[in-house]
Amino acid sequence: MTTPAAKPMHLGWFMGFSPDEWNTPFGNGGAPWDGQFFVEMAKTLERACFDFLMVEDTLMVSEAYGHSMDTYLKHALMVPKHDPAPLAAMMTSATRNIGVITTMSTMAYPPFMLARLASTLDHISGGRFGWNIVTSGENTAAQNFGMDALPPREDRYAMAEEYMELIGELFGSWDPDAVVMDREAGRYADGSKVRTIDFQGKYFKCRGPLNTVPSPQGRPFYMQAGGSPRGRDFAAKHADGIVAVGNGIAGMKAYRDDIRERAVKFGRDPDQIKIFFCITPVLGETHEEAVAKHARMINNDLFIEQSLAFIAGVTDIDFSQFDLDKPLPKLTTNGEQGSLDKFAQWGSGKTLRQLVIEASGGLVSSIELIGTPDEVAERMGEVMAEVGGDGFLICSPSLRVERRHVVEIADGLIPALQRRGLARTEYTGKTLRETVLEF
Repeated sequence: MTTPAAKPMHLGWFMGFSPDEWNTPFGNGGAPWDGQFFVEMAKTLERACFDFLMVEDTLMVSEAYGHSMDTYLKHALMVPKHDPAPLAAMMTSATRNIGVITTMSTMAYPPFMLARLASTLDHISGGRFGWNIVTSGENTAAQNFGMDALPPREDRYAMAEEYMELIGELFGSWDPDAVVMDREAGRYADGSKVRTIDFQGKYFKCRGPLNTVPSPQGRPFYMQAGGSPRGRDFAAKHADGIVAVGNGIAGMKAYRDDIRERAVKFGRDPDQIKIFFCITPVLGETHEEAVAKHARMINNDLFIEQSLAFIAGVTDIDFSQFDLDKPLPKLTTNGEQGSLDKFAQWGSGKTLRQLVIEASGGLVSSIELIGTPDEVAERMGEVMAEVGGDGFLICSPSLRVERRHVVEIADGLIPALQRRGLARTEYTGKTLRETVLEF
């Protein structure tokens, strides 16, 4: 068993503001769109001392799979999907410690609007808000914002770099001590400590200053997923936390080492960047029960279709055209190339069916975790010790949140980790950044 002195790991949960498991025996029957299902989820995960929830998002009704919206609408897959920013306000208002990270696209939000919204949410949450930085990878999303198609991926990264520079200046347009509230002088803020930024770039222009006062964290916690070499550079340069998938322990360790080397190249302390590897635990009261549960989940045509439609939606590639029992041809995309590369495992010789089954609902799991809570906790500790850190991002083993799965993790897996000294038992920091950088 892992020694009591084992280093705890950071834990987050990946979810979408989308339908729960509405048509399963243990589903919620379709939770109302008032957000309360997810507020209850946040409270449960806070009780389990999770660092944060991360809410993913997309900005379209996809038609990537079979060139039709029908599959997505039939299965409530990636649609309906409501805006995560108001949900973040609800969840943090109902909790005291857990952080909430929402996905907001640099394509969709003008920089000033995003900085203002993020600052507001950081205030509402008491410093527990994070921004998952994405550029969007779907042409259908671009078409909802007045474009015919997405710019080429390299252009999107160039735009995102300038975007980050601009919002950094906006967050810095007020000095931390600009608000003086001097009653005798009748002065709320010191005008010498607030300034315009007069930003003029290739893609963006903004006068500033931001019209919100400095928030508890100064700027939100930055999360990013860097898969391609350019994406890894972007994440190593800007992110506080990184979402990643490594193919097994060797792949996880190689990814973490690579990010840390890139961070040093950008003059950053690599210990100030925490990497969260995606996992999809499947738990049972016995090992045999967990194996049987996993087999039931993956060995059916519905699972295959939903998983392929999900992967098609994030990569903008129609996987319905390929034979399930043959390897994929080499593919490239102007969508999420990193997600495609992780899913396809180029050169492995695996069939498309095998790749889908391993993806466990569209999200590639870094390692297989199937068993009792004690078995899975022990394996997580062994893996993290070999990789070197930092933590895991737990995903649903299906495509949507199921209340039962949340409870199994919070009341089964987390206590097993805590008994081994592998998970926190209390919060000590006030802000999300303090929580994630605590160890």
